[in-house]
Amino acid sequence: MKNLIDGFLKFQNEAFPQRTELFKHLATTQQPGTLFITCSDSRVVPELLTQQEPGELFVIRNAGNIVPSYSPHPGGVSATVEYAVAVLGVTDIVICGHSDCGAMTAIAQCKCMDHLPAVSGWLQHAESAKVVNEARPHANDAAKLSSMVRENVIAQLANIQTHPSVRLAQEKGLLNLHGWVYDIETGSIDALASDRRTFVPLAEQPTTCAIHAQTTHAA
Repeated sequence: MKNLIDGFLKFQNEAFPQRTELFKHLATTQQPGTLFITCSDSRVVPELLTQQEPGELFVIRNAGNIVPSYSPHPGGVSATVEYAVAVLGVTDIVICGHSDCGAMTAIAQCKCMDHLPAVSGWLQHAESAKVVNEARPHANDAAKLSSMVRENVIAQLANIQTHPSVRLAQEKGLLNLHGWVYDIETGSIDALASDRRTFVPLAEQPTTCAIHAQTTHAA
């Protein structure tokens, strides 16, 4: 805990004074433009890799950057998605997977998780990605994991579109959906292209969007 407390003291004495006006504004309001859904992995820090200030991202983090399909018994992820879209009016949603993901490794390698029943149940929300990935040939375990991470991002983008608030915002042409995969070692991001079958380097194609608001609206 000492490191955390020392960090807080540094924030209070150094970082906070540099952003006094920002925090004064944020004390009573927030207007994030993006809902960022990513893994709980400690190596993935949304605000760091996107260089955003406090108040600019609305963040959901969980094992495997999963968004369960909407159901009669919605949970915390569903409630947060609904609030971000229907109340805060975010215009973009990013679902961001990452390299060396423990959750996706467990699925790709069919690891026994009898001792982790909660984790096992949670990862059932990635079952469609698992089925697709298992049906494809892979050169080696690393390639299979990389593919699983990407298939999971695609699957979660499909899941999130079952949420009423998301579908309504899409119908109104107000919401773009993005699928990203962050590589921890290189710091690079691959983004799902609009054909929804290929990932391209975001640095080379920065306007890449998986599902454009106007495209969905027109459909």
